[in-house]
Amino acid sequence: MQHQKHNKLSKPATGHFGRREWAITGTACHTIQTLARALAGGLGPSFRIAWVDADHKGASNAEAPGFAFTYTDKIQFHRFDALEKLNPWQHRARFNETDLVLINGNHFAGARQIVALDRRKFDSLQRKADRLTQVDFFLGDAADPNFATPAELPEALKQQLPNWAGLPVLDLRDIEGMVAFLKPFLAAPPLQALILTGGKSTRMGQDKATLDYHGQPQWKQVRNLFQTAGIDRIFLSCRADQVESYGTEAVIADTFLDLGPMGAILSAFRHNPDAAWLVVACDLPLLDAAALRYLVQHRRPSAVATAFRQPLPPDADNAVKPAGFPEPLIAVWEPKSYPVLLQFLAQGISCPRKALINSDTHLLDAPDPQVLHNANTPEEREQMLRILQAPAQA
Repeated sequence: MQHQKHNKLSKPATGHFGRREWAITGTACHTIQTLARALAGGLGPSFRIAWVDADHKGASNAEAPGFAFTYTDKIQFHRFDALEKLNPWQHRARFNETDLVLINGNHFAGARQIVALDRRKFDSLQRKADRLTQVDFFLGDAADPNFATPAELPEALKQQLPNWAGLPVLDLRDIEGMVAFLKPFLAAPPLQALILTGGKSTRMGQDKATLDYHGQPQWKQVRNLFQTAGIDRIFLSCRADQVESYGTEAVIADTFLDLGPMGAILSAFRHNPDAAWLVVACDLPLLDAAALRYLVQHRRPSAVATAFRQPLPPDADNAVKPAGFPEPLIAVWEPKSYPVLLQFLAQGISCPRKALINSDTHLLDAPDPQVLHNANTPEEREQMLRILQAPAQA
């Protein structure tokens, strides 16, 4: 048996720069720049679009509104200014929070490609044929006789692209068609649910996940709420010594130890780094399915996370005052939050709320802020029970 030196981890789907990227190649750089600006405008404000290019003497770079992030290789230095040339590992960290990276493929490779059928660039394309690994469509130009049909591609390129005859051809001016093609690739990552059951419940004095507020252990109540809200991929987050107690339930044991909820979230991303995780703690006895549905319906996948603003504890007459801070333990954590959390951890921060406060977090006001109140002590548990019993006494 071959010795495996390092643990085998689930790796996120990434390209050279970001999770989703297209290199546009096969025609003049100024044409590629103009097209990239048009695509960024067509995709609108819902997505964070990045642009990667090299410096061009006598040509204008596509540094215009519409790009949330621009990287330009200035040959002698690299803007966002770094003296040394960056490698793909560093690029992916810099581009992590973007939704789409458009790349000048005349200068850089991309995981996916859009190829213009400009005869003037056929020789250049053949020299860079090894970059054509996943061509999704061709670009034609009915108004320019320099543009060819796919059948006119050089034989060497046809051999590199065995499916060339089946690839669609879009006109350079058909921005709507290109946007329609790209948008499905930018769909929100699949959503999975994580119920936090691994806490030691020191202040409560007994396991909060097993407390009964609704005729069943609270972790089962939360699982039922997820199912009612239409979420069926549900996992329990727990310590390794708890796994057997949950029988056949789908569990994710903590692999980031002694980090509390942050360790649970990171362990979930280690399990599946391409999913978004709707994380809910077991100390929210007033939580209902309507709140979960509202959170999911108003999720913003282009943000690092979507979370409710945390309310202050109820006063004597149960009135609620908004506190404003994000509530990390009833929140949707997008895949891009995985490296963000690791960066905070590297700086000695294990508080997920602090990560949300200092990141691009989409904050929502809960329709009923009362559902966000948690119970961490016996006194708070009694208060929650009184609130739950109050309607029956009315």
